[in-house]
Amino acid sequence: MKPDHPRDVHHPGPDPDHGRGHRGDPAPPPPDGILWSLAGDVRSLLMLPSALVLQVAHPAVGAGVEQHSVFRTDPWGRGERSLRSVLLWVYGGDEAVAEGRRLRALHRTIQGTDTRGRRYQALTPANYAWVHATGFPVYRHAQRYLGRPFTEAQERRLYAEWLQVGRILGIHDRDMPRTPEEFWPYYRRVLADELELTPVAKELTATDASVPPPDRGPRPVRVLARILWPALLPPLARFRRFVTIGLMPPDARQALGLPWTPRQERALRVLGGAVRTVVPLLPERLRYLPMARRARARHRAARR
Repeated sequence: MKPDHPRDVHHPGPDPDHGRGHRGDPAPPPPDGILWSLAGDVRSLLMLPSALVLQVAHPAVGAGVEQHSVFRTDPWGRGERSLRSVLLWVYGGDEAVAEGRRLRALHRTIQGTDTRGRRYQALTPANYAWVHATGFPVYRHAQRYLGRPFTEAQERRLYAEWLQVGRILGIHDRDMPRTPEEFWPYYRRVLADELELTPVAKELTATDASVPPPDRGPRPVRVLARILWPALLPPLARFRRFVTIGLMPPDARQALGLPWTPRQERALRVLGGAVRTVVPLLPERLRYLPMARRARARHRAARR
């Protein structure tokens, strides 16, 4: 979910010795935690676009992505790298810390002027922390549709694990609220004072944005997608907008002026009911993304 970098960078694979790092390194989320169940579940693919729009709705973050990212020229590669990075934070073991260092190094040179004429730097604590913070309210809200709503104890544990991930990314404890009770005033303050429908946020919620056909996957699939893309893109763009706005917390949706009707709410509830019924019945090879599936299998094997 972090802004990408113009260069394609090699990402190391996860370390099999999860959680064993150098002394002083922050620990990744635990294998028995909520993020291990949540982050690699295929349902997370429906949640991530909402968090991304909330990130780029911050003027500094949106300007950084617009001026330094390749999301327009290489959207599929950018998405793949971003997803791999998110999964490494949770399932990568020692490589989680390495990925955090890599991201900070890539962001050191990202700077410029935002949509309000203010100078920004990607690693300014307020900017960098907001990018990370967006995941918590989106996970919390989307879970009400796509799974079972979190209990208060689960929500607290999720937030504590999200703070752990923040430490991996190099976010200091002083730059993030320490508890959910402290988080919500901070979150509402950013919504009220900072967020706007930046050009990038508008583009990511548009139905007429120009997106090239997928350039990943088996060749026959890519060829077929290229042929059918003019017919496939319009309904896919409408679906992307629907889930992006629908799975965004209502107060964030309102802050950005994104429309949402009772009819759309009913449709989202129908979709959510189908997803939360079907996905838990899937075998693990279909329910979890490959990196998460391998990490979970290694953890089970290590416990035997």
